[in-house]
Amino acid sequence: MKIKNLLFGVSAIALGLTSCKNEKETKAQKNVDNYVVFVDSLGNLESATAKQNWQSIDETYQMRTTEAETGLADLKENKDAQAKIDASKAKYEMLKTKYEAELQKEMTDKQKMETNANPNQLLRDRLFGAGKLGEDMSFAWVNKDNILNVYDNFFKSYKDNKGNFSREDYDEIKLMYEALDTRKNTVEKEGLSSEDNGKIASIKFKFSPMFKVNRIGAKSRENTEAKE
Repeated sequence: MKIKNLLFGVSAIALGLTSCKNEKETKAQKNVDNYVVFVDSLGNLESATAKQNWQSIDETYQMRTTEAETGLADLKENKDAQAKIDASKAKYEMLKTKYEAELQKEMTDKQKMETNANPNQLLRDRLFGAGKLGEDMSFAWVNKDNILNVYDNFFKSYKDNKGNFSREDYDEIKLMYEALDTRKNTVEKEGLSSEDNGKIASIKFKFSPMFKVNRIGAKSRENTEAKE
C-alpha cells in the first residue's frame, strides 16, 4: 500500500511538472507568435499613422521583444523560434530606419521653414548653434560650465561671418550680446571660476572694439549702396 501511494505521488509530481512545462512552453510560443504578428502588422500601417505614434510603437516593440526572447529556453524548437524572432527583428529595423529618417527630414524641413520665415533666427542659429537661442534670448541653457565655450564660439562665428552682416543684423547681434552678458552676471553668482571669467573678459575686450568698427562700416556701406 505504501509503495502504491509512493508511486502515485511520484506520478502526480511528474504530471504536475509536465503540465507546468507544457504551460510554460505554450506561453513562450504564444509570446513569439504575438511578436511576429506585431511586427508584421507594422508593415500594414499607413506611414503617417506610424510616424505619429512611433514612440509608443517602439516602446511596445521593446516589451514584446523581451517577452519573446525570455521564453526561448522553455521551447523545444527554440531554434525555429529564434529564427522567427531574428527575421522579425530585421524587418523592424528596416521600418525603424525608414520612419526615423522620414521624421528627421520632416523636423529639419520644419526648422528650415521657420528659419527662412525669421531671418533673426537664422542669425541666432549661426552665432549660437541651431535651436539654442529663441526670441526671448534668455540663455537659460548657459551655465558656469559652458559659458566660456558659448562666448568663444560666438566670437569665432562672428569673425567668420562679420562681412556678411547687414546693419539690421548688427543691431540684432548687439541685443544678443547684451543678453548673454546679462546671463553672465547670473552665472557669476552660481560659481563661475575666476579662470573662465578672465578668459571671457579677454574675449569681450577683443570683441567690443571690433564690433563697433564693423557696425559703423556696415552702416556706411549700406548708405553708399543706397545712394548708388
